[in-house]
Amino acid sequence: MSEHAFLLNVQVCYARADRQFLFDMQAPAGTTLEQAIRRSSILDVAPEIDLAQCKTGIHGKLKALDTILREGDRVEIYRGLTADPKEARRRRANRKME
Repeated sequence: MSEHAFLLNVQVCYARADRQFLFDMQAPAGTTLEQAIRRSSILDVAPEIDLAQCKTGIHGKLKALDTILREGDRVEIYRGLTADPKEARRRRANRKME
């Protein structure tokens, strides 16, 4: 087997209110979610990301930073909510009634 057989194709994603970041990359088999984030350069373009505070996941499911990646995984970095979802729903419902 060639050394390329041990590389995984993964994507690292993060979204701000004003912009989305998608980094397609190859990572060695055995790479963790945290390692992929650090190797992707996303922390350089989005320095507000604090891995000690942000939740992370793969394909929309929360995962720990030490999760081992698999071929085709989409690593997602979640930011905190800027508004309470219940309050936002309440405001939309009130606007519809006006």
